[in-house]
This record gives sequence, C-alpha cells and structure tokens, in this order.
Amino acid sequence: MVTPAFETEPMGNKTDMKDLRNKVAIVTGSSSGVGASTAQLLASLGCNLVINYNSNPAGADAVATECEKHGAETLTVKANVANDDECRSLANQAIQKWGRVDVLVNNAGATKFVDHANLAGLSAEDFHKIYGVNVIGAYQMVRAVSEQMKSQESGGAIVNVASIAGVAGVGSSIAYAASKGAMITMTLSLARALGPSIRVNVVCPGFIEGEWLKEGLGDDVYKKAHEAARIGAPLGITATADTVADSILYFIVGPQIVTGESIIVDGGRHLGMTPLTRR
Repeated sequence: MVTPAFETEPMGNKTDMKDLRNKVAIVTGSSSGVGASTAQLLASLGCNLVINYNSNPAGADAVATECEKHGAETLTVKANVANDDECRSLANQAIQKWGRVDVLVNNAGATKFVDHANLAGLSAEDFHKIYGVNVIGAYQMVRAVSEQMKSQESGGAIVNVASIAGVAGVGSSIAYAASKGAMITMTLSLARALGPSIRVNVVCPGFIEGEWLKEGLGDDVYKKAHEAARIGAPLGITATADTVADSILYFIVGPQIVTGESIIVDGGRHLGMTPLTRR
C-alpha cells in the first residue's frame, strides 16, 4: 500500500512525565501543608526537588530531609514568588544544579480571613498582596521556567493549586476567591500558549484539613466548618494535604494528553453549590 504524499508522521505529545526518575520539580510554598506533601510524594517516585519557602526555613529543611530519605536530591530556596527577580533566581538555581526543570507546582498562596459581608475589611493593599502571590507569583514562576521546559525533549508539566473558592465564590475572603478564579482562568490561557511542549492544569481543593485553616479560622470555627464540609460532601470526607497531592500527581503522571483542565478535590461537596448546580 502506497502512503499518500500528504500524510506525515504524527508529532505526538512532546510532554512525557510518566517516569519521574531523575526529573526535577519545583514546588513553591513547600515548607508545609499541600506543598510539603506534594514534594515528598514526588521524591518517593524518584524526582529531585526544589523546596521553596518564604518564612519557614525549619519546615523547608524538614521537608528536604524527608525527600532525601527517598533518595532524592534537594535544593532549599527562600523566595517570595511575588518578586519576579526571586522567581527567576529560584528557577535558575534549579537549572544550574540539574540542568533541567520538568515540573512546576504553583502552590504558594496568600489570603486574609475576612467575612464576605464585611466589605470594609479588605483594602486595595490586601487585594494587591493576595493577587501578588496567588496570580502574579504563579505567572512569574511559569515565565521563569517555560523556556527551559520548551528546550527539553520531554517538555514540562505545570500544576497550579487554586481552590473551590475560585469556582464557587466562597472561601476565606472575597479577595482570595477572586484571586483563585483568576488563577483558574490563567491556567486556560497558559495551556493554549505553552502547548505542545508544556501541559498546564489546575487543582481546586475544597476544605483542607490542617493547621493553615485552623490558624486562620480559630479552633471553634474550624471544627464547625470542617463538620459542615464533611456532612455536605457526598463522600462524607474532606480533603487533606495528601489527597490534594495525589490530585496534583495525577496531572503530572496521568494522561499526557490532558491540558487546560481542572479537578475539584472536595469529596463532592461542590455538587450542591451554586452556581455549580446550574451547569
């Protein structure tokens, strides 16, 4: 059979992250919580890690130690992702050490706990600070690693960590919800702009059990919110740092054809939320 002249070999998907051995991942905000769990999970699969922190060096060192127990090489870097120079330095340190960056997890986040009805409780400065980390910081990190990823035969995978707040307009404050909505939209734009070399996806956790929410809400409010989230979820469970890390891993090593997608990680609680019930 003669192959028609107009047929060409399929290009296929340049990104291939099925095997993480000796790959390099940068996880921002990885001194605790979701970032720490994600770093340790990736290390257990053979990935070398950049552990990033802004204000918790002891936590970052502890995470690095756990990653190294899996045989991973680590680099611990202090950087505020709201600062573009620090983002570029963070990426460059990884490239100088290993010569590559395969995975970026934009997990660093900021908020201010303010009741949504208290419009006077948020200032323009609050919005700027929250957007500076949650949106601009994530964008700056993508920009800092994208050229290196494009130059690699295996491309790269980027996972943004947003929130159900950005989907349903709930969460710790209106500024936080708005910033996470912007991150979700930005994920779509970046997925279009960076293909075929780089896949960009986003996870949207609901209530995450742990100290971050407990410190922000206070013990009593945290317990009530946790119970309400659990009861409202069809699966009867809420997210943990480990279950969110599992979802992040799915976007890295799962179907390599997927980009510009989101996963809501909340035990199904979003199924009863407006506007999601109208979709």
